[in-house]
Amino acid sequence: MVRPTRMINGNRDNTTTMATKESSEPETPLDEVMEDIRGELVRRVAAADREENRDIYNALENE
Repeated sequence: MVRPTRMINGNRDNTTTMATKESSEPETPLDEVMEDIRGELVRRVAAADREENRDIYNALENE
């Protein structure tokens, strides 16, 4: 994607490339393992946050 940007001294084009699932190379076994690790990390952080803030979550449920 090309985005023109306005500079003090004139115009300049910046080329930005973003990887998406559709345009990425096929997943490797390492990619699959890393995705599993990321998912597990998110679940653990969410569980720890819920436990640490249990009183807040309970108060929100009772509103």
